[in-house]
Parts: sequence; structure tokens; C-alpha cells
Amino acid sequence: MFTTNPFDDDKLHEECGVFGIYGTKDASAHTVLGLHALQHRGQEAAGITSYDGEEFHSVRSMGHVADNFSTQEIISQLKGHSAIGHVRYSTTGETAMRNVQPLFADLSSGGFAVAHNGNITNAMSLRQQLVSTGSIFQSTSDTEVIIHLIATSTYRDFMDRYTDALRKIEGAYSLVTLTADGLVGVRDPLGVRPLILGKLDDNTHVLASETCALDILGGTYVRDIEPGEIIIINDDGIKSIKPFPEQSSRPCIFEHVYFSRPDSYVDQMNVYEVRKRIGAELARENACEVDLVVPVPDSGTPAALGYAQEADIPFELGIIRNHYVGRTFIEPADNIRHLGVKLKHNANRWQIEGKRVLLVDDSIVRGTTSVKIVDMIRSAGAKEVHMRIASPPTAHSCFYGVDTPSRKGLLAARMDIEAMTKHIGADSLGFISIDGLYRAVNQPSRDSKCPQFCDACFTGEYPTHLTDQNQADNKK
Repeated sequence: MFTTNPFDDDKLHEECGVFGIYGTKDASAHTVLGLHALQHRGQEAAGITSYDGEEFHSVRSMGHVADNFSTQEIISQLKGHSAIGHVRYSTTGETAMRNVQPLFADLSSGGFAVAHNGNITNAMSLRQQLVSTGSIFQSTSDTEVIIHLIATSTYRDFMDRYTDALRKIEGAYSLVTLTADGLVGVRDPLGVRPLILGKLDDNTHVLASETCALDILGGTYVRDIEPGEIIIINDDGIKSIKPFPEQSSRPCIFEHVYFSRPDSYVDQMNVYEVRKRIGAELARENACEVDLVVPVPDSGTPAALGYAQEADIPFELGIIRNHYVGRTFIEPADNIRHLGVKLKHNANRWQIEGKRVLLVDDSIVRGTTSVKIVDMIRSAGAKEVHMRIASPPTAHSCFYGVDTPSRKGLLAARMDIEAMTKHIGADSLGFISIDGLYRAVNQPSRDSKCPQFCDACFTGEYPTHLTDQNQADNKK
């Protein structure tokens, strides 16, 4: 029996990745490559929809991009000069084919395909209203709400109907949509979820969640899609409209901590360099007398480098990661479950035996992996084991497209740092402060009256209404 890997449940899982391209006969092949570069944002499912000037074509599959879109036979099914694609890690809706994106519908204005990164925080309320007036849903994804809102809008022009639908939704979203008239990209008014514009040449334009999707194609970054911006790409060129009232932007700060690939640029900052700066801030705030700094691979590596350089302590790969354990694995028998951490990580005993070791990781969610890692390093002969975390304590759930446990499942929501230190078995534990994190992203400090980023997972200060969650809480 194959199941979700029980040793891979202690991270904030990536939301989703979206990709769109317009103006090339190789649209579907380029989309496959773009999604491959965005695979880290979602590994449960992938899908592509293309348009050839007359018909839409879709292929959607469970699993990784390379496992489902690697043959010419599949690519040949996706004809057209424009295409959109999606990689998914489910945050709302079950893991099933009916929720795999892009979602497609034949509207009165023609075919409409949409791929979504984020979460609509009033989706259930809107869904109930739509169902009560006759809408029939085919999925459990919050993305389908957008399709029904467009279909039921009373405006005549498609873009007016689209904008009307977007005005009714709350939460965080980056959307790429494909119609017979062109490619459309949308970023939510706060810019919580990322979306960038690039080009391959003067006639071929790309929308993507991250800049690394351009690199694989040899493309050029043009700019970030602005918060609240709708960008329309067709044979007439590029048109930008901004139909929403202007607000102070709140991009997700966890993109810098963990979600984005280190070689991407987010908010026009190189992610790798930001993570090194986070490590340096962590060293200044949480000094520790140790013999070496060891990253918890792979996400802790840049921050550990920054820590080691700032503290002038040797950096060593004291943990070796097995990259051939995916997100699914044959579930082990109970009598070997305690060995599970070694499926992914193994201590490099030669480097750490008899040493005072400082581990650096990006975050602590449930704490289960931290317990196993600390125990593994002690068992390999470390004299002391200290841990430093390249983000503040994650004490609140995310409702904007990140798969986090309920608050009671978050270690930092249940324990203070002293209790967490004892729980994971470390000699000491330290987190970067919220102001230290802001300094690493080129801000002097966090503006408590108007935060520059969405940091609700650390502070509990959510930048939008949480209609569905509040209604659920009121029913308890």
C-alpha cells in the first residue's frame, strides 16, 4: 500500500505553482519545463490546458510532472500557441482527480481554464450561496467558486464579469487563466501570493509563480505582477488593469524562509542571499559556543551558511540527505517506524562525534522531525546538540494557501521556548525574532501598525477577513 510519507509531515507544505505562456508553437512543451521548475511548490498532481485557436486541450494527472508529461505523445495532445499549467499540493479539497487543475468550463463567453495558487477564505460561504441558487459544483476545490461567480455575473463583457467575481472573493490568490482571447494573470489586492511576468522573446510572454521557471526556458524576467493587478496578454500585446482599491501590499514572508527555490528572486531579492542574511541575523541574536554549524538539509543550508560565516564557526555537512525518498513511500511496519527519519537523513558521524553541534533549520511545525534529528545527532556521538531556527515560532495556522496543521498541532502554539527545548531534547533552542527576519528582507523592523509582509503564521495578525473560519469557530 502506498501512502503519504509519515516522515515528511513536519514542514509547512508548499502551496501550489502556476505557469502560463502565450505566443509560441511550443507552448505545452515550455509549460512542462516551467512546471518542472516549480515542482517544489506541489507534488500531488499536475495539469496543463492549451488552446490551438479552435479547441482547448487538457491533460491532468496525479503525481509529478516528469512522471506524467515526459513523452512526445502527451505533448502532442496539448496543441496550441498558448497554455497554462499547475502543480498542486492540496490545501482545500480532497486529493482527487476532480480537484486537479487547471479547471475548465464552457461559459457563455467561451472556454475558460484557470489555475490558482492560494486560498479563498470565504469560499464555503460563497459556495453555499451559489448552490442555493442552482449552481452545480464538480469539485471540492475553492477555485471552482471563481468559475461559478463568473458564470452567474450579470455583466456582459467577460473581463467585467471576471472582475466582478474577483471583487466577491476574500483571501489570497495568484491566477493564470486561458480563454480564446488570450492569457490572463491576476494577483490578489494584497499580493500575498507571488506572480511574475517574463518573456522568451518579443512575441512570447510568460506568467509564473517564481523566476526559476523562466531560467529553465532561457527567459527574461520583466517584473512582478503588482498586487491587485490584472494583466491581459494576447496578439495585441500586454494590457494592465487595476480594478481594486489600492492597499498596502502584504506578500508572504515565508516565501523567503522556505517556499521559494533558493535561486528564485522574490520581491526582487535573491532568495538564497536573503536566507543567508536570515542566518547572519540569527547568529547575532542567538550566539552559541559550539564547534561546528550543521544545516538540516536542504532547506536549512543557506541560513546555516549565513550563521557560520557571521559567527566564524566551521560549517560542515553533518547530516546527509537521501534525495530519493519522495512524498510517498511504502508505509513501514510499526516495529521499524522509529527508524523512519533515516529514510531521509543520516548523521555524518565522522564530522560530529565528540563535537558541540549547532543545527540550523528553517522552521519547527509539529516538532516531530526536530525530535528525531536531535536524537540522531546525539546517537552519532555529539557532545552537545543546540538548535537554531531561521524563522520566528510558527504559532498560528495559515489560511492563505499553505497546508498547516490546526493551531493545536503547532508545537509553538502549545509550548514556550523552554518547554520546546526540553521536548525536542536539545541543549538550547533559539529562533530569529520577527524584527530580525524583517531586517533580513531589507526592512529596518516590522511596522506593527502596517506590517510590510503577511506574517500571520508568526504573529496571528491576518491581513484579510477569515469568513469561513470565523463561521466554523462560531459553530463550535
